[in-house]
Amino acid sequence: MVFPRPIRGVVFDMDGLLVDTETLIRDLMIELAPAFGAPLPEDVFHRMVGLPNAESNAVALSHFGSAFPLEAFQAEVSRRIHLACDAGIALKAGALELLDHLDALGIPRAIATSSPPIAVQRTLGPSGILPRFDAVVAAGDYARGKPNPDPFLVAAERLGVPAEDCLALEDSHNGVRAAHAAGMMTVMVPDLLHATDEMREMTVAIADSLHHALELVDRYGRSMAGSA
Repeated sequence: MVFPRPIRGVVFDMDGLLVDTETLIRDLMIELAPAFGAPLPEDVFHRMVGLPNAESNAVALSHFGSAFPLEAFQAEVSRRIHLACDAGIALKAGALELLDHLDALGIPRAIATSSPPIAVQRTLGPSGILPRFDAVVAAGDYARGKPNPDPFLVAAERLGVPAEDCLALEDSHNGVRAAHAAGMMTVMVPDLLHATDEMREMTVAIADSLHHALELVDRYGRSMAGSA
């Protein structure tokens, strides 16, 4: 596969793409929800993946009902997540290798996430990879969250690269929708959510891992070298 345009920048999602936090959050929410009054089916959680907090909360309340103590539930989930982050959450396989390859190609990169800045620091800080990104776009940096294009458009602006010349790497459906709406060349690396026909139509490829995504970018690098 050859990308339709030269890759001048790469924009990464964070949760479920760079780190295995989506599985952690899912397991904690499903485990803890009954103690707060109601079970959380996995399909309801899936509808929350990739959304900003306000929209995710709306999905939760539509399932639990307005009497559910959502704030107390989220506080306990957050407490458990913080403990896990303090202990260190492993990067997804292939993340470091992909960053190394982008270094070799001289391609700048950014993070575009629905998480707030403090969560980005808590999640990625221990790994030491944050300085390897030229920009971090988090909640509060844009007007509308995913599936709107705003996070990706801000990331492209901060990289100084036109959005259409950026490659977006996403694991969630709402993230893919946002990147596609921004006009980026998008590769989905599924985590909790499978690739659907809609996702295939919005992406240039579906990668089964970041190692696979690296192979795709490597083919781009070799094709550009061959055309030089």
